[in-house]
Formats: sequence, structure tokens, C-alpha cells
Amino acid sequence: MILPMFVDRVEIDLQAGNGGNGCSSFRRERYVPRGGPDGGDGGRGGSIIVVAQPGVDSLAAVAHNKFWKAESGGHGQGANRHGRAGKDLLIPVPPGTIVIDSEKDFVVRDLATEHDQVVAARGGKGGKGNTHFKTSTNRVPREFTPGEEGEHRRVVLELKVIADVGLIGMPNAGKSTLLSRLSRARPEIAAYPFTTRHPNLGRVQLDFDRSFVLADIPGLIEGAHTGAGLGHEFLRHIQRTGVLVHLVEPFPADGSDPLQNYRIVRGELLQFDAQLGDRPELIAVTKAELPGSDAVHQQLRESLQQEVHLISAVTGQSLHQLVGSIAFTLQSQREAALPAE
Repeated sequence: MILPMFVDRVEIDLQAGNGGNGCSSFRRERYVPRGGPDGGDGGRGGSIIVVAQPGVDSLAAVAHNKFWKAESGGHGQGANRHGRAGKDLLIPVPPGTIVIDSEKDFVVRDLATEHDQVVAARGGKGGKGNTHFKTSTNRVPREFTPGEEGEHRRVVLELKVIADVGLIGMPNAGKSTLLSRLSRARPEIAAYPFTTRHPNLGRVQLDFDRSFVLADIPGLIEGAHTGAGLGHEFLRHIQRTGVLVHLVEPFPADGSDPLQNYRIVRGELLQFDAQLGDRPELIAVTKAELPGSDAVHQQLRESLQQEVHLISAVTGQSLHQLVGSIAFTLQSQREAALPAE
């Protein structure tokens, strides 16, 4: 089975529909010698609307078409018949998509929630028929106006994954394995770095009516804030998460120090977006089934002077406690966001 490609950034051209031309026509009927003007108006051109649609989780479908054109309006006709309006063109995108004007480099709209939408390119107005130009001194007007051209715009669609909780850490820290253990998500898992090429989402069910969305953010490396290792593509997804769970591998394959790895990832977050420093963070040493991982856990707890979990996605050790801490942090965050009475 070929899995659908995950795309989180695409640049496309938009061409809204042109307005239809107005009509210059005169009423001609038997026994009506002075029928007068009866030219109809042109129809408006179709607009291009970008809408955040539930169930869409990638920009892959949009990426297959680099040029989007809406329908033009119909031309006016005689007997005061107006042209048909062009159909609007809807582009479905995932919630969390930002629409950016490529040429002027400004955000047109942040489609943060489901059903948010924005008119990215507006259709042209229809032209006026000669009926509009009839006056007491100009009873036989031949003037009419052409339809306006539809707006042309080049936009960038950039997706920032929306999740309650984001799993971060160095490559091969166990993020994908933990996601698959806590949810029904089935990300690619292997024993080498950079297995995860794009964020994976899974829903963790706490009880009958409580759950949260967990995102496995691809591994970060030193220099990620400058774009190293596709750092910008990965870091922007973290901006949408409410709580960060920082996973630390006790025995990295490259022999690096776990504490130093934690500080590197933490530093990359702050250099990319200083506001991430205020985001609630839980720390967990993974792979507790390995001998000596408890000593690494103790070292981190003493060095950082804060609570550090010791978990194993293989044996299930302390996963219940970690999920409980996540749920408590999310609840505290939501209560703090409520307006004071």
C-alpha cells in the first residue's frame, strides 16, 4: 500500500474569475417602435476561498495543482437578461493552515480552527448593461462596461500541526514508539535516526469523554533554528502545541551526553521562538528497560532540579504516571485560560 505524502508547505497561483461584460441591446418587438435599451449586466466572477476542512490532514492534494482558476461570470444579454455568476472555487486545507501572500509577505489569514475560511482571490464584478446609462437626454445609450478582471494572487499555504501535546527530543529518542504505545497511530519506527520525516498525530483516550491529541514532532538537531536538518519545517509545528513532552534517550548511539542533548534541544526551541520557553514542559528519560537508565534519570533530575519521569514504551513502565501528569498539566492550562469571575 502506498501511503499518502505528507505536505506541510506549498506555493500556488490563484486566478479568480473575471466578471462578465455588460450588454448593449435595444428592445425590438412588433408594435413597440420605441422599446429603449434592454442590455443586461454581466455576472460576477467566481472567487477562490481557502477553507479549513475537518478530516484534511495534509496539503498533498493542493500541491498536485499549482494553478487554481475560478469560473468567470457570464456576459449580459438582451431582454435585460443578466449573466450567470461564476462558481466560487473552494480549496480545502487542514485546520492550522496559514495563508500568506507570497509577493508582499504578509499573513492573509490564520485558519486555526475547523471551518475557518478566507477569500484568497476575489472575483471581478460584472459589467453594466446599457440600461444603466439611459437618461432623459440620452434615451438611446450604447454605452456598457466590461467586467472587471478577477484578482490574481500567489500565496503560500503553510501548515502548523495543531495538537494538545507535542513530543520533542533528539532523533531516535523514542517519540514514535511512545506515540504508537499511547494511541492508535502507527508511525514508521526503526533503529536509526530521522525515521520520522513529518509530524504524526494520535489521540490518547483518558476516559470515556476525555482525550487529547498527541503529536510526534520529528527529531531536532543542533542548529535546527537556522534550518539545519529541516529544522524550520519541524520547529513551526511545535508552536501549535499546548504542552511539550521532552524525551531524553539515556544512551544515544553517537555516545553524546543525555543532559547536553536536552540542553541543545531546549536551546533550539528558545532561539526559534522565545515564547516556547513559557510553554509547559514535562521531561522523561526513555528506554527504562536498559540497564543503567535509572542512573541517567537520577543525573537529569539532580542537574535540572525538577521532576523527570523514567518510562519505557516497550514494557509500559510509568506510562500511566506520565499520561496523568500530561492530563493534569493540560487541565491546569485550560483553567488558567478561563476568564476570572
